[in-house]
Amino acid sequence: MKKHIPNFITLLNVFCGCVATVFAVLNKLEIAAIFVALGIFFDFFDGLAARVLDVKSELGLQLDSLADMITSGLVPGIVMFQLLAMSQTSGWGDGSHFFIESGELKLVHLIPFFGFVITMASGYRLAKFNIDENQTSSFIGLPTPANALLILSLPLILLYQNNDFLNTLILNQWFLILLTVVSAYLLNANLPLFALKFKNTSFKDNAMRYIFIIISLVLIVTMKFMAIPLIILFYVVSSMIQERL
Repeated sequence: MKKHIPNFITLLNVFCGCVATVFAVLNKLEIAAIFVALGIFFDFFDGLAARVLDVKSELGLQLDSLADMITSGLVPGIVMFQLLAMSQTSGWGDGSHFFIESGELKLVHLIPFFGFVITMASGYRLAKFNIDENQTSSFIGLPTPANALLILSLPLILLYQNNDFLNTLILNQWFLILLTVVSAYLLNANLPLFALKFKNTSFKDNAMRYIFIIISLVLIVTMKFMAIPLIILFYVVSSMIQERL
């Protein structure tokens, strides 16, 4: 019975990804972000449950990546689609501005579809991860959940930071296109990044992990949702520093 527990937790990630997809399509990005965060929570604990119960399996590995493809691959692509669409109309709409009505389906803009480059890059990254035996204690390239948090932070910053400069920047199509390209690159870059997996509680063995967690908490408390892009940047930079030490 216990061997099914991690897979059930992974399926909760699938469910959250499906719900987030619905709300992202409806342009309810705040609710989509909540379910993505829940999905990432389950994504963390399915692996933890598998290790604690000692029931790791090939099925679990494949199922985990399929769940991530929805929650951390498809949803960020849809969110970027919505943001790029907003950049074409300079406002927060209800999703109807993508198509002309009166019974015929006609595209108004093609640029928003560029956002699905993130979904494509996520799929490629997850496929590589499944066949790479060198990513057990660390990652090569930005993990899809971290990338999903980066993309989902943008509508939250728009809604809650109340900063005219940030709003203008986030709704700039060239910024969004550049971020999409950078996101796709980081997902598949040959860049070693540490994983938040503690083999013990020793500060000496986990110094970078402890420092990262403490700084991340401070940033979240002081900067709210704006902290998320900074945390991802710090994660990449600190991993590069650790690699050189």
